[in-house]
This record gives sequence, C-alpha cells and structure tokens, in this order.
Amino acid sequence: MLIAEKFYENVRQELHGIRVSGLYKSERIITTMQGSTIDTEGRSRVINLCSNNYLGLSSHPRVLKAASDALIERGFGMSSVRFICGTQDAHRELERRLSRFLGTEDTILYGSAFDANGGLFETLLSAHDAVISDELNHASIIDGVRLCKAARYRYRHNDMNDLESQLVAAGDAGARFTLVFTDGVFSMDGTIAQLAKIRELCDKYGALLGIDESHASGFIGRTGRGTHEHRGVFGSIDIITGTLGKALGGASGGFTSAKKEVVDLLRQRSRPYLFSNSVAPSIVRASLEVLDIVEADSTLRDRLEANARFFRKGLESLGFAVKSGEHPIIPVMVYDAAIAQRLAARLLDLGVYVIGFFYPVVPKDQARVRVQLSASHTEQELEDALAAFRVAGKELAIIP
Repeated sequence: MLIAEKFYENVRQELHGIRVSGLYKSERIITTMQGSTIDTEGRSRVINLCSNNYLGLSSHPRVLKAASDALIERGFGMSSVRFICGTQDAHRELERRLSRFLGTEDTILYGSAFDANGGLFETLLSAHDAVISDELNHASIIDGVRLCKAARYRYRHNDMNDLESQLVAAGDAGARFTLVFTDGVFSMDGTIAQLAKIRELCDKYGALLGIDESHASGFIGRTGRGTHEHRGVFGSIDIITGTLGKALGGASGGFTSAKKEVVDLLRQRSRPYLFSNSVAPSIVRASLEVLDIVEADSTLRDRLEANARFFRKGLESLGFAVKSGEHPIIPVMVYDAAIAQRLAARLLDLGVYVIGFFYPVVPKDQARVRVQLSASHTEQELEDALAAFRVAGKELAIIP
C-alpha cells in the first residue's frame, strides 16, 4: 500500500510541475458538429481556426448521407479484425480508390494513421537495415521507428545536406536496405517537404522513400493528391501513409499505400492491422463519397488555398510573427508557453477558437498559436477573426 501511495504522489507531483510551468493542456468541450463556426460550453458561434477539417467535408451533406446510409445498411461496426470477419466489399473498394488517387499499386486500411505508422517499420525492416527520419517527424513516425530493430538515423529538419550525410553514414555502416521517411507536410510548421530533392538523394544512394501525408491528402497539389503531386514526383514514392481523419472526411481511419507486395506483407504481419477492429462501414462509405467529391473538381482545394493566402497576408500586415509558407497551417509565433495560452484564451473571449501549442508538442521556447484554415470559412469570418487577432495581439503586447 505504501508503494501505491508513493506512486500516486509522484503522479500528482508530475501534474503540479506541468501546471506551474505553464504546460498543462486543457480540453475545451464542443457542443456542435465540426464547421467553420462551432459552439463550445459557455460560448456559441465561435470561429473555428484550429480544425483539420481542411476541405469542410466533416459536415458536408453528401458525406453525412453516405455515412447514414451505410449505418443502416451495413451496421454500426464490424466487431472483428479484417482477416477474421472484418472485411466488407466497401473496405476493398476504398483501398482500390485510395491506390488510384495516390498513384500506388495497393492500399491497406488501419484504424488511424498512428496505427499505420506504428505497424509499418517493424514489419518491413530488420536489424540489418536503416531508417533515416526528419527530426521534426510526427510522433507516430517516431514511435513506429522505435518499435523496429533497424539502425536509426536522424537528419536536421528539411536539411538536404544533412540527409545526404546520414545516407552516407547508413551505407558506410553496411545497411542492407535504407528507408528515408518524412512528413509530407509538418503539422506544427506547415513546412512542405522537398520531396523532389529527397527522391534524388534516395536514388543516388539506393534508398527507399516513404512519406506521411496526413496534412496533405485531398488538398495539396494541383488536384489535391498530395505532396508528391505538389513536388512533381507523383508515382515515385515507395510508401505513403496517411489519414481519413483530416481533409478526407475528418472521422477516423488511416492507410498505407505502396507496391502490392509491400501491402501483402503488411496484411500478414502488421500488428495494428492484425489485432485491431476494422474501420467502421459508415466511415468507409463516407470516405468513398469524399473521394468522389475531391476527384470531381478542385473547387474546395482552390477555395482553401485562397483562404490561407488571405489570412496569412492579414496576420503579417498586423505585425504577427508568422512562419513563412503556403500551407493552410499558419503558425503564429509567440515563443512563450504562457503567452500562447493567454492569447488563445483571449481570442476565445473575442469569438475565435484556437489552441496554443508548446513543449513537448513543439520545442522549448517555440510556443505558438497554430491557425488552420478551411474551405468552409467565409471571407467575413476571416475578416472578423483578423479583427480579433488585432485586439488580442495589442492587449498582450505581441504586436505594436
């Protein structure tokens, strides 16, 4: 009993330390469906600037109808993993559609993108191999790499010279196979990976290239197919992981797309696939409807691009420190964790919903408010949000 008491006291001390350092994260309660405006407990119709609902499809009528129809026709869930009795025809159809959309041979669905990355590296790589990862890669990539026995190398963020140095080091160490893996878009900065240059380096040193497209699929590139389309290397990526939980409907579910033999091996040995329930039929059918919408024309991604350009320019003209870029992720840098939280809280008072990000989500002294635009935002909503940023920024002495 004494040991148990010490354990819980240690937990309380850890939480206290998080609070006093200004790093404690609180969850706000939303009482409406996802949209350009939302209701929260205590506030109604706040402008939502922190959702991954990039194309506004989370509450699109066609997507809701497809999910509703599937719920009635195919049930609430599969109650099983895929290889037992968890595969419906719609699962395979979605995998075929994603493969065509992404320019790969085959696709395997997972419960989440985190699971897709968690089940990737251990399955494909052994102690004879090497994996080279961008230092700012998502936590799911980092955790997935930790699960495998391959030698691990890390290169400075988006630094091609350092990537080449790591490729040389892996080769000198005698790696059998080397996999370079990077986020296509980095979620905290909106940086778009230099895939053409990375592909060139991988070809030079005989390495494979994998990317996580969670913040790209559906809206990056001329037709929204992703970072590889945007960078001119569509069809040249060995492994693509991603999510259905952001632009592609916003519910849940992830995927890995690659050559057929890679996907076949993942179906045989990838642990999150073998030991987790199938993606729910309603999500699968809704995701197919999302692909119909996205592939029909580029209206939504064009509107999203315009909204991001408008809001970025507006923040810069107000005097905020904004990381440069072209992605609808717009980091507003305040550097101090406490100030980031105060800015987010004041903006909520003014009718704008954002979240402050700070260590350990981002490096120490790099705290920020991350703005994320959606195709569903109207120009008036964006102008109102900029007005709120102006008031809050001046009150907190962030802008002159």
